[in-house]
Amino acid sequence: MKKRSIFVAFSLLVSLALTACGGAQTVTGSKNLLEQIKADGKIRIGTEGTYPPFSFHDASRKLTGFDVEIAEEVASRLGVRPEFIETQWDGMFAGLDSKRFDMIANNVGIRPDRQEKYDFSDPYILSKPVLIVNKDNDTIKTFADLQGKKSAQTLTSNYKDIAASKGAEIVGVEGFNQAIDLLTSKRADAIVNDGLAFLDFIKQKPDSPVKVVAELDEPAIMGIMFRKDNKELVEAVNQALADMKKDGKYLSISQKYFGIDVSK
Repeated sequence: MKKRSIFVAFSLLVSLALTACGGAQTVTGSKNLLEQIKADGKIRIGTEGTYPPFSFHDASRKLTGFDVEIAEEVASRLGVRPEFIETQWDGMFAGLDSKRFDMIANNVGIRPDRQEKYDFSDPYILSKPVLIVNKDNDTIKTFADLQGKKSAQTLTSNYKDIAASKGAEIVGVEGFNQAIDLLTSKRADAIVNDGLAFLDFIKQKPDSPVKVVAELDEPAIMGIMFRKDNKELVEAVNQALADMKKDGKYLSISQKYFGIDVSK
């Protein structure tokens, strides 16, 4: 009887040891996000699709834009295909949190409060915020003049924070195009937004009754955004961006949309 008890106890110990080993193998063998992306053969990318020239649909309804082409090139250099998931700006971060996509490529400003929760690529866009008003508006000439005025802004953007810091009453919108609509219909007094986005807009619609009256000297710095603790993916994307700048592909895309190198 003693021998049987000893045998059972020994068998139990062996079983527990094997289980522990198996558990360790499972943890060690689990894929990080970059490995999972490569195994799946695709990277999911959150973007607006309504924010030219960064992410929009052309006349043929094809998704295109500076950020879209940059992300496509990054995916190519990772050896996977890009899958774009179009999302309104105010739902973009929640989509990343819920793992609907693996990264965001949408002219996202790198800010300390965001860096507490998310990781960013190296900066790849520098652009100065501008103050946009209706052409017949002569009362708003500087950012200080926003005090008490209605400014049309997406609620989670750094441009909204700039407008609010100047005392503006924020009118929430879903994107730049809606903000322009409110401005031209005089349901808003101003917009604070990306200077490059405005240049593209006025190039496409030169007769639009809007104008830039002021520009901030401090540029906004943009990066591709990721969930925390995915350093392998961040490093791989940074390497792809660095290689693109080195071999001229980045400059080619930048000149196509802006006529200049927007990383400087």
